[in-house]
Order: sequence, then structure tokens, then C-alpha cells
Amino acid sequence: MRFSFDTNSFLASSRTAGSPFGPLVLELRIDGDVEPILAAYIDEGLADAARRNAALALITMDTPGGLSDSMKDMIQHILVSKVPVAVYVSPTGARGASAGFYILLSADIAAMAPGTHAGAASPVLAIGGYVPQIDEVLRRKINNDAMAFLRSFTERRGRNPVLAETAITESKAFTEKEALEGKMIDLVVSSTEELLKQLDGRQIKRFDGTTIKLSLAHPVLKTFELSTRQKFLNRIVQPDFLFVMLILGVLGLYTEFTHPGVVVPGVVGGICLLLALFALNFLPVNLAGLFLIALAMAFFILEAKMPSHGVLAVGGVVSMFLGAIFLIRSPLTPGGVSIRVAIAATLPFAVLVVFLMRLVLRSRKWKTVTGKEELIGAQGVVVKLLQSGAEGMIQVHGELWRAESSQPVQEGKTVKVLRVEGLKLYVEPADVAASAMK
Repeated sequence: MRFSFDTNSFLASSRTAGSPFGPLVLELRIDGDVEPILAAYIDEGLADAARRNAALALITMDTPGGLSDSMKDMIQHILVSKVPVAVYVSPTGARGASAGFYILLSADIAAMAPGTHAGAASPVLAIGGYVPQIDEVLRRKINNDAMAFLRSFTERRGRNPVLAETAITESKAFTEKEALEGKMIDLVVSSTEELLKQLDGRQIKRFDGTTIKLSLAHPVLKTFELSTRQKFLNRIVQPDFLFVMLILGVLGLYTEFTHPGVVVPGVVGGICLLLALFALNFLPVNLAGLFLIALAMAFFILEAKMPSHGVLAVGGVVSMFLGAIFLIRSPLTPGGVSIRVAIAATLPFAVLVVFLMRLVLRSRKWKTVTGKEELIGAQGVVVKLLQSGAEGMIQVHGELWRAESSQPVQEGKTVKVLRVEGLKLYVEPADVAASAMK
């Protein structure tokens, strides 16, 4: 008896099932502020779930909120996803606040773990980390736009838009129990495993109106990781990393300007400063923080020039520390530069800037050791008699020079160079110069 084995058919059936061992559940994570790098990660993860014919895309979330543009980008991809999407606020103590609340309610399945909360989704207009005072008309316009956006998908998801809107109009937040009782979420479960177990065999209505039945028996849970590029970019836009890059960039360029020709500090500083500027493009930066850092730089330079007995240096340290604390903190990002990083970067920066500036100022007082200027004040020995007002020859540093003195000097005597004119030195007897100094 002969058996035939169709490899292509086997691979196709495996792909259809999502995994040869069971239905594939692709897990994505929203952990931290909602920003463009994270939005690109979610978009790529949902696309990958569709390519792999996953049974479910599971987004576990713990976020304080973030940028509205990034939030809308995520929601648009969730609504049109070919694969059902579940958003799960987890673990215990996590939150789906502000932008996270919109993302939670946009999913096919919305779930929360015990001890979590969501809501507080009032839009905040921030410019440079500053929240301007806006009139009531503009505030209503912003809120109405946000409420319309929220209703556009909560109603079709069969959730409670009226209660959800209070998260915008009254900045209300909800515990997992309140959200479930208010029909804004579908489940409260304590773990991912329990969530998948309860979803197995459940019928859900997709955003396009179609109804499907989830088959999640013995699921294979795979995590969709950030790509190497996304990990790098995600690291750059972290407040601590931004502050360190900003400090290293300024210090590197400052070193290059004060010590031209060293090259390496200028190259490293330029790269660090460009990375910092890239991060500043994504993060809500407080201009007051930047001004405080610039003021600190001025204090450090003045400390090297002026005898302030350390007052300017202390002022610079305080100013830079406050600048670090204020740099990123805004209503959009509750996090900022950590106190530990602010101190660890500020103190060495202050010491290095003051030290480098003092080297520069001290070098200006150094006597020139090259060229004709180096001869002024040098001593030489008379080789050929110097007559008063007539030229003779002297030896300075092993070199013979034409010289002239205002008084006669015998051969073998020591003279001191007063000035240089072309190839001729004007000198006087060394003993006369010594007497004048006494």
C-alpha cells in the first residue's frame, strides 16, 4: 500500500488554523504612554495577526493615556482588523486612562482585571507642556468632537455611549465592576488564561456587522515583540533617555567649541543632540524646562569666570535639576525625567563645564611658547660685542640673532630680549633688568 503526502496542503491547513497545535492568539502590549512608536507597533501587530490567520489579537494594556493622533491611529486599525481584537486592562493595578479608555471601548471584546480602572478621558490641549486657558466655546467644541468620536464606535459595539461620555464631560473614571455594570466592557477576568477560556465558543459581532464564533480551545499564545528598530526608537522617546542625550549633546559640542580639534566630543555630541531633537518631536516638552537648562549652562560658565564662591555653581545645579523635572511633565504624560537620573546627570555635567571653562580661561594667561612672541623675556648670551645703538650678535635658544642694545654689552654677558622687530632683537643687560625688578 502506498501513501501520498501533500506538503503544500499540510502547510496551508496549518496556516489556516493559525498553529499546528491549536488556534493562534497573538498578544500585543500597550505599556506606557500612547505615542507614535507604540501606534506603529500595534498596527504592525494586527497586520501580522491577519497574515498568520490568528484566531484572536489580544492587546493587554496599562496606560495613563497619551497623544490623541496615536490613539486614533490605533483605533482605526482595531476597527478594520481582519482578526477579532480583545483589549484587556491588566494586571491588577493597571489602568486604561484617557486615550486608553477609547482604545478599550473600540475593541471587539473589552475586558478588565480585578483592581483596575479606566476612564478620565477629557481631552487636554497642551502646547509645549503648557495648558493654555481656553474659552468655553472652544472647550465645548473639543469635547463634542471627542464625544462624537467615542459614540462612532461604542454604539456599534453595543456598549453604553451615554455613560462612556461622562468620562469626557465629567472626567469620570470607572473601576472594573462599575464598567461591567455600566455595560461598557464585556468581562472581568483575573488572568489571560481565564479570558481565553471564557471567550472560547463566544459569538461576537464585528464592527462591519458580521457575526463570528470564537474557537479558542487549547490556544497557542504568542507575543508580538517590538522590532529592533521600534525598540531603539521607543528607548529614545523615554524621558530619562532624552534628558541624558540632551546633556551629552550639549556637553560634547561645548567641549569641541572650547577645545577645537579634539573632534570626538563634537561628533558624539552632535549625534546625541540630534537624537534628543528627534525625541523632542514626539514628546510634549515643557519650554520652561528647556529655559531652566539653558540658564543652568549660563550659570556654570559664569562660575568659571567670576569668583562667586560657588553661588553660581549651586544655582546652576538647582536650575538644571528643576529643568530636568519640568522638561517632560505635562497632562499628556504623567511620567517625566526621574529624580535619580536628574541628579546623576546634573552634578557631573556641572563639574565638567566649570572645569573645561577654567581650562580655557587659564590657557589665555599662558605665555606663548611658539613664534616670535616666545622670544620676549628670554635670555641670551652676547656672541659679538653690542655697541650702544649698534648691531651685534647674540645666541638665544641655540640660535644666532642680530641684536641691538641701548648700552654696550661685552661678549659672554647675558642679555634679556625686550622686543622683536623682523629678524632683529632689542635687548638690555640681564643685570639691568634684574635691578629694575628689585
